Amino acid sequence: MDSVFSGSSLQNLAKLLRDTPEEDDDDDDDDVPRCSVGAMTPGSVGPAKKETISKEEYLCVLAFSLMSADCNSSSTFQVKSENKKTIWNIEEVPEEFEFDDTWDPREKPEYEISFKQHVGTEDVFFGMTGKDPSTACCEDIVIKIKLPETKYSDITLDIQDKVLDLRTPKKKLLLHLPYPVNSKEGRARFLSEEEILEVTLR
Repeated sequence: MDSVFSGSSLQNLAKLLRDTPEEDDDDDDDDVPRCSVGAMTPGSVGPAKKETISKEEYLCVLAFSLMSADCNSSSTFQVKSENKKTIWNIEEVPEEFEFDDTWDPREKPEYEISFKQHVGTEDVFFGMTGKDPSTACCEDIVIKIKLPETKYSDITLDIQDKVLDLRTPKKKLLLHLPYPVNSKEGRARFLSEEEILEVTLR
C-alpha cells in the first residue's frame, strides 16, 4: 500500500509550489524541491508589521500636508492658537523659558546641591516611617553657592516653583530644581567669611 508521504508524492507537491513552471523531468534525481513560501523566521511570527518611515520622511510629509492645508481654502485644518500671528501654542513653550538668557556675559558660579532629611531614632534603628536615604525621602534642598568678592547687598535672589535665579554684578546662576519647592518657606544666609550663599528650600 502506497504511503501518503512517499518520495514521489513530495516531489510532485514541490513541483506544484515552484515559482516558475519547468518541464517535467522524472529522470532528474538532482531536482531539489523549492517552495514559493519564504522560510519561517522569528520575525514572521505575530501580527503583520506596519511599514515604518524615518523621522526625516515623517517631517517632510507633515510639512507638505501643512503647506497644502494652508493653500487649500476648503481645508478643515484648524489653528489651535487664539492669535493667528503666534508661531507656537502656549503648551509647546518649555517651562521657565523666560529666565533663560544665553547672551548674558556673566559667568556661572560654583555651587553644590545637597539633600537634607529629618530623621529620628524610629527611622534610624527601627525603620518605622519607611524613609530611606534616597532624595525622594528628603524634605529640604540645600544649595551652597560660592560668590567670591561679593557683598550681601549685591545679591539678587529669586525663587520660583522649579527655578532658582541668582544674579550679582559678576555672576549669574539659573538653576532648574529637581522638584517643585515652596518659595515662601525657603531661607537664605550669606556666610561672609567663606563667601558662600546657603539657600535652603522645602
